[in-house]
Amino acid sequence: MANNSRVIKSDGFTWEGVEKKDYKTETTNFKDISRFSLLGEGPDDHELNMQTRYFEIKPEGYSSLEYHRHPHSVVIIRGKGSVVLNNTVISISVNDVVFISPETVHQFHADKNDYLGFICIVDRYRDKPAIPDEDVINEKVGSEGAARDKIRL
Repeated sequence: MANNSRVIKSDGFTWEGVEKKDYKTETTNFKDISRFSLLGEGPDDHELNMQTRYFEIKPEGYSSLEYHRHPHSVVIIRGKGSVVLNNTVISISVNDVVFISPETVHQFHADKNDYLGFICIVDRYRDKPAIPDEDVINEKVGSEGAARDKIRL
């Protein structure tokens, strides 16, 4: 069996040999966000059961509003912002850890005049994110309040 152990060297918030990718292309409910696939998607990563990615949101940008059946964990490593978790808005900053339970509507915002960068770890084999419709938003986020005002579609 080949030994695929390695170190991927960083230069700030880029990594040697790792391409900066567009966040998504199939939807438009996000703004100014990019993704780096660090581990779990490469040809030498077949031993991993998870994917480790870095997402970076420019000031005033946000991730897509979504939910899915799989959980994931997020570690903030750059800047500050906020996260919507169903009907709650929580301020986040460097070294904060976010756990997103299955079926939780969520969205990250770089709304503190700063970049927001985070490591996201998910199962390698998982369901695709779903964009919530108005019924799901009303059920999980509510029809009014801080979270409803914060979300972007």
